[in-house]
Amino acid sequence: MAAKKKTETEPKTGTKRKAASGKSSASVAATKPKAGDKTAGDLIIKVCVGTGGLAAGSQDVINEFTRELQARGIKAEIAKKCVNKTGCRGFCAKDVIVEILHKGSTEVYQLISPDKVSRIVEEHIINDEPVIEWLAGKEYHAFHDRQTKILLKQCGQIDPEDIDAYIGVGGYEGLKKALSQSQFEVIEEVKASGLRGRGGAGFPTGLKWEFCNMSGEDTKYIICNADEGDPGAFMDRALIEGNPHSVLEGMIIGGYAVGTREGFIYIRAEYPLAIQRLEIAIKQARGKGLLGKNILNSGFDFDLHIKQGAGAFVCGEASALMRSIEGKRGMPRAKLWRSAVKGLWDKPTVLNNVETFANVPLIIMNGAEWYRGFGTEKSTGTKVFALTGKIRNSGLIEVPMGMTLGEMIMDIGGGMTGRNKLKAVQTGGPSGGCIPAKHLDLPVDFDSLASVGSMMGSGSMVVVDDTTCMVDLAKFFISFTQHESCGKCVPCRIGTKRMLEILTRITEGKGREGDIDLLIEIGTDVKTTSLCGLGQSAPNPILSTIRFFREEFEAHMDGHCPAGACKALRQYVVNVEACKMCGKCARVCPSGAITWQPKTKAGISKSKCVKCGACYEACPFNAIL
Repeated sequence: MAAKKKTETEPKTGTKRKAASGKSSASVAATKPKAGDKTAGDLIIKVCVGTGGLAAGSQDVINEFTRELQARGIKAEIAKKCVNKTGCRGFCAKDVIVEILHKGSTEVYQLISPDKVSRIVEEHIINDEPVIEWLAGKEYHAFHDRQTKILLKQCGQIDPEDIDAYIGVGGYEGLKKALSQSQFEVIEEVKASGLRGRGGAGFPTGLKWEFCNMSGEDTKYIICNADEGDPGAFMDRALIEGNPHSVLEGMIIGGYAVGTREGFIYIRAEYPLAIQRLEIAIKQARGKGLLGKNILNSGFDFDLHIKQGAGAFVCGEASALMRSIEGKRGMPRAKLWRSAVKGLWDKPTVLNNVETFANVPLIIMNGAEWYRGFGTEKSTGTKVFALTGKIRNSGLIEVPMGMTLGEMIMDIGGGMTGRNKLKAVQTGGPSGGCIPAKHLDLPVDFDSLASVGSMMGSGSMVVVDDTTCMVDLAKFFISFTQHESCGKCVPCRIGTKRMLEILTRITEGKGREGDIDLLIEIGTDVKTTSLCGLGQSAPNPILSTIRFFREEFEAHMDGHCPAGACKALRQYVVNVEACKMCGKCARVCPSGAITWQPKTKAGISKSKCVKCGACYEACPFNAIL
């Protein structure tokens, strides 16, 4: 089913300027600061301090803005208040992103470094003339305009380390409303919304809460899975870094609904910034009576603890994650019962991921019908994706369930980089599958992705072009899952190893007759007989790739890699008609494999060629094939 017409969209991040005046249409009261002024009026400068922004140098940009304002006579404490930290804006490819609200206009700058700050302050803030060449362009607006942001709406707007900023945009109002209702009413609202778990399995959230609530046990637990181990995934990390209180609020509401007094946030230690902001948020929430004893004088007691994981992919699986919290080795157990019945320390436990919990306050505050206004009938709401790979506009996006792959890749992502063509999209990480370009009209929802052998997963989406070898890509993912296998069950431990061995020899030109069918046989057995979700989904990238790109596997069996990516199968030859006898190829060849003399055509010795590709890159006439 196609996505429903959205009922609410995020205000554009940066407004378009009028052609004549160059001014934005946004209305923000501001006073023009001049050299020697002691105040900066209502000037607001917002700078991304997510991991991507910090890696690009956003803290140095913040420091330079503060220093520059002070140098122009603005008091230090006022200058610091003018420069606001925000979470990730999503368009990570254009960091550092700076938004300036001043003199009734809003402008967004991209790719800003400290050396650009002085000119922005002088021309934009002092003289009311934005630096046109540094402003975010059409790509930035195209990236944001097609999105529907409800979870990420505040990530690029509020200070993630300031609870009052969150409260100022309606934060914790959902909790207040929930505490005025019965546990049953809260659960029924979540059930009616159709919210399904965003960690990958897509199990109905309200139903899981109901199972736990009805368990009859006095001791229960609620857990947020923030482990996020998929390669290319950074949705949960960015949400925590940009708006940690939304996750806490969802967990507190969940704790109240299922009747527990204690919760855990399980997060990998490789996320130091997210952990730091969670610690700040928890401390602030306790200070305002939103965590701990008698929350908001309701008689409800609830507190949260952070548990850092060691980065094992298998600990994203529910039972393995719980064993890790218990201080045991993170290994899954047989699913004899649901964790809502018997989970952490054998007590009823609710486990949802970061994105799932962040949806809950919005559902409680705005109602189930509001939430069902986004997405499709069976996949309601929005979904956050990490859009990466060979794509022009990479970053974090939020779209209604049911938007097609083509809209996400071509409209929001801006299409492919360079002249290369779209070949496939890998969704769901190592547990997902490869979807060919012919399925660009496929709606992205739980059921549609499953119909082509892939899955939603936590939301990673890797776009590959025609320079990518699909056999090599399948080998990459099975290499990852084989390395991350806990080794407890034979199908996963041995099966993934055998599949990796077969794919390795195929990419090395040593494939044997029957290898492709053997991969299908082993993959099917591993899916059917593995103990946990890691093993059951590990063959997905291989099986989906064979299903849609079998001809590439067969070409490798014949000693040829169509994409030219498998080094062992490369065959470099000189097109003598295109060769201009310049000698550049010979000069870069590290093994002396190229024979060339002035005014003679080049040649390549197969016995000496080490297949490094240096000649291919160096030839300006595309004469090396």
